[in-house]
Amino acid sequence: MSAPPELPEIVTRAFDVSRRAGYVSFCRNETGRLLATLAATRDGTMAEFGTGCGVGTAWLRSGVRRDSARIVTAELDPRLAKFAGEIFDEDPQVEVLAVDWASLRDRGPFSLLFLDADMPGDITVDNIVELIEEGGIVVLDDLLPCEQWPPLSYGRVDTLREHWLTDERFTAVEVMVAPETTVLIATRR
Repeated sequence: MSAPPELPEIVTRAFDVSRRAGYVSFCRNETGRLLATLAATRDGTMAEFGTGCGVGTAWLRSGVRRDSARIVTAELDPRLAKFAGEIFDEDPQVEVLAVDWASLRDRGPFSLLFLDADMPGDITVDNIVELIEEGGIVVLDDLLPCEQWPPLSYGRVDTLREHWLTDERFTAVEVMVAPETTVLIATRR
């Protein structure tokens, strides 16, 4: 069996900062590799709402291939935003802000937006659609795999997933990135 592929240097740095901050909630490497792959296809402004200590943003940054692309990320907790800012201090393509996600409304439209499925209930399809450019991509992570319709999570209908998968303004799919987690990818029509 071969060793897993090495992590990009910026992602390794983000993990180091997260450990130093005592922060252990971050996107999985499988999700990160997907983010890097999608970021490699994007121009314009990408965003992450709820950056924590910057691991997801680091994965996005590791995929950026164009000088015209930039990433703006919002973290409500000023302490975590400060830690995340350390990773990107000298990177003109990344801006870390200690703000609520709604503060980024005027920074869009976004070509790619990364969200945690556990974000507050005000992050709905209706609140996000106008923030995404036509052809732009939304990625929601941390979903439990579900093989039935309607989708269930913890014994109840997963309305978040149901709304994203059925909204006619998006073409959406779930992708299993590990046996115990899926991500939802939605492209604005």
